[in-house]
Amino acid sequence: MARKSSTLELGVTLFDTANAYGLGHNERLVGRVLATHRDQMVLATKFGIAGRDGARMVIDGRPEYAKACCEESLQRLGIETIDLYYLHRVDPDVPIEETVGAMADLVAQGKVRYLGLSEASAATIRRAHAVHPISALQSEWSLFHREPEESVLPTLRELGIGFVPFSPLGRGFLTGEIKSPDDFAPNDFRRHNPRFQGDNFTRNLQLVDRVVHMAGEKGCTPSQLALAWLVAQGDDIVPIPGTKRRRYLEENVAALDVTFDAGDMARIDELVPVDAVAGPRYEDMSHIDRST
Repeated sequence: MARKSSTLELGVTLFDTANAYGLGHNERLVGRVLATHRDQMVLATKFGIAGRDGARMVIDGRPEYAKACCEESLQRLGIETIDLYYLHRVDPDVPIEETVGAMADLVAQGKVRYLGLSEASAATIRRAHAVHPISALQSEWSLFHREPEESVLPTLRELGIGFVPFSPLGRGFLTGEIKSPDDFAPNDFRRHNPRFQGDNFTRNLQLVDRVVHMAGEKGCTPSQLALAWLVAQGDDIVPIPGTKRRRYLEENVAALDVTFDAGDMARIDELVPVDAVAGPRYEDMSHIDRST
């Protein structure tokens, strides 16, 4: 069988970027590559991360900033309408009603089709949804981060909002390829991630070994098992793994062929319990919305 030559030919139609990725360069790249395929794909981008102050992430959810960022993203992407526009992080200094109100204006103006949030708590999601329908939440969710299952996922399903998990492979840990912190390049941010340091690394590697073993029994790769586990959660779940290599792109898409029964799902819960992973997700968790 002929090898698929593009992501679209593999059946992938959702493309996710943000103005913060490469300081806008990623949006330009995505816009250039997909210019001739606009009618075949759903394009999502984000605003709200305005930069960094040392190690601290600077968040900006002001209405005027939301609108200015949208105009800039439209220009970089070379399109007239963004399919899905996310607030990248919730600004604790700006009421979510004000931010989403400005985003709703963009929908009314035809510059955006649907609205999304990223890393928002259940309480914030409810407040935002009361201003304008929220179509998707993009937050970290994987076998290595199951906190969303507690209150966020039930809230999304109550309100009819889809979930787009990022880092579905545990920032690469669930690939089974990472054996030592020395596997990271000197400038890899994971060197500063608590889950990849010291005793946390050792404990978490034991969890990965369990995933690798079960994947072998299922006849798939650890990555495919991790992705298939998310897909098996429901039709409202659309994970977005990232990769730089065609081989892994094709491998990720093939995860759709991996199926689980109730026994498999129960076993995964036993192998990687909800609170099993050691260490927080980030060195600085102040940019994560945990409002109640």
